[in-house]
Amino acid sequence: MPFKIVIGLDGNPTGDRALAHAKKMAKLIKPSELIVVHVIEWSPYSFQTPEENAARHKQRKEELAAATARITDPAVADLTKDGYKASGVVRHGDVADILNTIAVEAGAEQIIVARTSEGGLVQRIFGSSTVKLVTHASVPVTVVV
Repeated sequence: MPFKIVIGLDGNPTGDRALAHAKKMAKLIKPSELIVVHVIEWSPYSFQTPEENAARHKQRKEELAAATARITDPAVADLTKDGYKASGVVRHGDVADILNTIAVEAGAEQIIVARTSEGGLVQRIFGSSTVKLVTHASVPVTVVV
């Protein structure tokens, strides 16, 4: 049974550090499977008309396709080219919740994310997705600096 690692990518260059660390772990722990995940933050809690809901549904599908083409597909292609078993997932929702859910569903042993310095005062006061993930995840989380 492979050692499964979920890698959270946010579309920023910092994700390269998370990918590099996951590659190192996968070389040490064989067999391994890498699951590249990008989460598009989205809240279902808004009150909209049926027309607005239809437009939002179309927008969500376009966002998923764009994130797959721009973020997860290239990462999976690079990992596969380097000999790793890899797959990609893009979902809408809360970053920490989705990463944890995917890890649990896949039977992953580890989640790897990169720390970003973006976010400003609001994130420092109310916390970030990384802090929420580290404090609530069902599996160990590695935060790469």
